[in-house]
Amino acid sequence: MPPALRLPRWPVLALMLAAFFHAGQAPAQQDNGRLERKTTKAAKATVPAEVRQITDIAYGTDPRQRMDVYLPAAMTDAAKAPVIVMVHGGAWMVGNKAMANVVDNKVAYWVRQKGYVFVSVNYRLSPQVDPLVQAHDVATALAKTQSLAASWGGDPAKVILMGHSAGAHLVALLGASPALAREAGARPWLGTVALDSAALDLERIMNARHMRFYDRVFGADPAYWRTVSPSSVLAPDATPMLLVCSTQRADGPCAQARDFAAKAAARNTPVSVLPQNLTHEQVNTTLGLPGAYTDAVQSFMSGLLSMRASTVR
Repeated sequence: MPPALRLPRWPVLALMLAAFFHAGQAPAQQDNGRLERKTTKAAKATVPAEVRQITDIAYGTDPRQRMDVYLPAAMTDAAKAPVIVMVHGGAWMVGNKAMANVVDNKVAYWVRQKGYVFVSVNYRLSPQVDPLVQAHDVATALAKTQSLAASWGGDPAKVILMGHSAGAHLVALLGASPALAREAGARPWLGTVALDSAALDLERIMNARHMRFYDRVFGADPAYWRTVSPSSVLAPDATPMLLVCSTQRADGPCAQARDFAAKAAARNTPVSVLPQNLTHEQVNTTLGLPGAYTDAVQSFMSGLLSMRASTVR
């Protein structure tokens, strides 16, 4: 039997967010703060005895510009382990790097079992900043990770970006247009794993019927929608991507993922789509548990590492 998920309190927050989304109403700023406080109080990550944690490494001056690092307790500086940089979700407005649903099962699998380094990133939230600035935060955290990876026993040339929900949109945006990451000082990374983003084609979303909180986050300017739409900014040097999508959602993340993959294929960019019969939250929380889903994501990562190895021989 796979281990039970540790999700106390988080389902309450998920239900609050779901109710807010389906009501279609953007909360007032004080409600946004209340949701963020509840997120902070949600179940915190549990660090296994075999794992060492380094908390709140700053990559900027804002209190939200912090990241936590998880690495095998016995890791040496010479290990040159792969590094996963994880970006939490939360509708661009809430979320926290230290929540159990972001960290626990992924650390248990990739750090404790596989010997990877795992970095979990916070970023500034809406309405303080807009998604393009959030993507810049993630890119700055990526650059900081690359500069420090060797000191943790990681390999700065073996970094993989991963994100869920809003975080999936942000990493997909950087993966589609690596120039955005270069502006923040980041160097090339191996590839990108987007866990159930339904925001790959912002232009199409905003021009169709959509949940009204998108208006608060993305505004009303079509030119801005294009700048933060992974499909619109897809560049010739886009990274390889794995797009995981929930088949249980009504807003069509798998259709968006397939359309994005087809557009990428026309540019000779390898993008794979991995549909899963899981809820939006389960796509995040169950990753790292034993099973075909985790195996498929690991297979994608192993392929990236193999390609890297073949280019340096």
